Amino acid sequence: MTKFLKFLTLFIGIGAVMGAVMMWIDPSGQTWGGEPLLEMLRAKMPWPDVFFRNFIPSGFVLLFLNGFTQFIAAFLLFKKHRLAPHAVLVCGIILMLWIVLEWWVWGLNAMSNIFFVFGLVEAMFAVISLRKQKD
Repeated sequence: MTKFLKFLTLFIGIGAVMGAVMMWIDPSGQTWGGEPLLEMLRAKMPWPDVFFRNFIPSGFVLLFLNGFTQFIAAFLLFKKHRLAPHAVLVCGIILMLWIVLEWWVWGLNAMSNIFFVFGLVEAMFAVISLRKQKD
């Protein structure tokens, strides 16, 4: 289970870095098909003229919420730190909340559904690990 969580946290973290970089390279979303997504964000999110003129702010939020947190959890897992399950649980919850927001803005889609399952798996495995620590 720990090996799988190490892989999953790194996979999600690397994916978040790649997504953020993609948003910064083309903040308009034109080359990667993000323009309609940006319009949906502008329509549903607060302060669209401040935060959703382009994808640069979204890239930073993605990097910090789903990138750095996953890397911290992976680091703690590799170090076998007693707080690793707590970190993985927090990451799973953050990821699921991120996906719920995506569903609200864009509706159901395959990629979001898969990443919600990743967050759920992280949270479930973390709870199992925490229960084992108590015993």
